[in-house]
Amino acid sequence: MSKKNKLNDLEGKEWIKFQKSWFIHNPPPREKGVLVHPAKFPETLVQEFIEFFTKEGQTVLDPMVGTGSTLLACAASGRNGIGIELNPKYAEIAEQRIKDFKKQGDLFHKKVKLKVIVANAANVAKLKLPEVDYIITSPPYWDMLRMRGAHTQKKRREAEALDVWYSDDPDDLGNVSNYDEFVDKLCNTYVKLEPVLKTRGYITIIVKNVKKKGRVYPLAWDIGKKLGEVYTLKDERIWCQDNQRLNPYGIYNAWVSNTFHHYCLNLRKE
Repeated sequence: MSKKNKLNDLEGKEWIKFQKSWFIHNPPPREKGVLVHPAKFPETLVQEFIEFFTKEGQTVLDPMVGTGSTLLACAASGRNGIGIELNPKYAEIAEQRIKDFKKQGDLFHKKVKLKVIVANAANVAKLKLPEVDYIITSPPYWDMLRMRGAHTQKKRREAEALDVWYSDDPDDLGNVSNYDEFVDKLCNTYVKLEPVLKTRGYITIIVKNVKKKGRVYPLAWDIGKKLGEVYTLKDERIWCQDNQRLNPYGIYNAWVSNTFHHYCLNLRKE
């Protein structure tokens, strides 16, 4: 590693590889214990971002940590992790996953400190968190999980003990039905994290635009534009999946894409 590398512990070849504006990542099958969560994102993907935007021993925050993917990625890469989760059920799963991961010996960096906090990230000022080096998270994709016709939720509705949406909590952003209100509340939550992030630290938000009733809502772009007024929007990386089954949406009638990509928005506190 170059002594001049102020951002991470990567060598030049690894650095350049990460700079590609798009990448393919097909997550491994989800563990049985986390299937209850309707929209978990993969530890393997999170770890790549953590290892680029931080050095070993630094601290990462996920304000919507769900079942703990970010914290496990921190443990595997030697970073400290703080996760905030609104839903106590998911927080409990995250705690258990951390305990189970610790039993895997060398895969877990024993010096790291991991913490799960049951709270609303919008109230972060009350939590008195230490300064963090990096923030990475994936928010609810509006209220799409509550759409009864959502194809990806069909099997979950038929299964027992699997959540179709996050919760019925009124503070849960996935329950906000008005799009503009949702974007405002979500972005305001991220703005409230700004005092906790170190100067020149990065925040990565993994999200995608959403389709609802025949219309596309540019969620990723709206988040980037709104948060660009507080942070500096530095760039995006497009996460593509190429192992998904194609469905004939609108065939012979109208253009409806099979959307297999997400936007990883990278912003910085100047």
